[in-house]
Amino acid sequence: MSFASLGLHPDILGHLTTLGYETPTPIQREAIPAVLARQDVMAGAQTGTGKTAAFALPLLHRLVTSAHAERAIRVLVLTPTRELAQQVHASFVKYSATLSIQPVVAYGGASINVQLDALRQGCDVLVATPGRLLELLMKNLIDLSQLNTLVLDEADRMLDMGFIVDIQRILKKLPAERQTLFFSATFNDEIFALSKTLLREPTLIEVDQRNTTASQVAQIVYAVDADRKSALLSFLIGSKNWQQVLIFTRTKQGADELAKEMIKDGVATQAIHGDKSQGARDRVLADFKAGKVRALVATDVAARGIDIDQLQYVINHELPYNAEDYIHRIGRTGRAGSTGLAVSLVAEKERYLLTDIEKLLGEPFVPQWLPGFEPDLNKTDSTQKKREPSKKALRAKALGLTSSKRNKSPKRRR
Repeated sequence: MSFASLGLHPDILGHLTTLGYETPTPIQREAIPAVLARQDVMAGAQTGTGKTAAFALPLLHRLVTSAHAERAIRVLVLTPTRELAQQVHASFVKYSATLSIQPVVAYGGASINVQLDALRQGCDVLVATPGRLLELLMKNLIDLSQLNTLVLDEADRMLDMGFIVDIQRILKKLPAERQTLFFSATFNDEIFALSKTLLREPTLIEVDQRNTTASQVAQIVYAVDADRKSALLSFLIGSKNWQQVLIFTRTKQGADELAKEMIKDGVATQAIHGDKSQGARDRVLADFKAGKVRALVATDVAARGIDIDQLQYVINHELPYNAEDYIHRIGRTGRAGSTGLAVSLVAEKERYLLTDIEKLLGEPFVPQWLPGFEPDLNKTDSTQKKREPSKKALRAKALGLTSSKRNKSPKRRR
């Protein structure tokens, strides 16, 4: 199947050929016709499989083929992080380069005046984070009355980050008659509960088994004592001569501390997280992509929008508390059909987190011991913490989900 068979506008097809796009990915083959047909959609696929193009291309087609007397925001894309907003906006800019379409991006941590200037020059597609969008709405700086499509990109992460209240406030400002699209790599009960309140008879598109990792990403788990993780990390990077390594921690403080330790070990390292200014985050990402920084230590919030086609190595210095985040983390590698390697360093007190990931993926991991870094089985960890409280009940309450309300899955499209 070619892009031409999907019914896209000739100008879009010609530009895709220039970009080297020949064959649509499975998620694009399934989602593009549904979006063109103005259906509400829940679409899930592994990261790096072209989800952004799956909704951007048909929405651009509709903007080009619809006659409008004046320029107005017709498409709104909500993303959980600044980095992902930048990434999605860049995709819209790339795909609409030959069209008379104006995409604009708006997010916190950057000058609102610059973003307002861009909006005043005309905007057809607005890509925004919930906080900045609410600021624009509350100050009556934008008009969404002409909106016809809402896209929630990485909807699961927005719920996990506590954006449900912001989303509900935003929805009150949107036209009731609209198309709503959910795109994500993972679906859970809360996502389906939210879908019942926002989507109308949605088409469910899942091109892979739900909540799976990319098959081209090899996964290794090393059992190691918590106090030897940093040493093992530097050893792996140095001894194997790995370049461009993305490393995950759970906290901002942990990211900063780990980056300092790795610099002491001679590994050029930077940290990126929510406490960094947007300018600092942009500079760090640019240096990492250019190879000036060998290792980038990131939290889940900051890393959701990192998109580097040739990134080969992802390391979990700490496993995430939410098992779904594991899928998003290792999905930073193995993108666009490339191979990748995901390494997880697991201390004994984190084994329950590994068990959660195994349950989600439906497959077991066999932790390995690396010579010289074998865990001390006689060591007792007096600092072992109790499991972090689950956010599931809070999210369920916000969504109005109770044990008596079971979610029915929307009709499935393969």
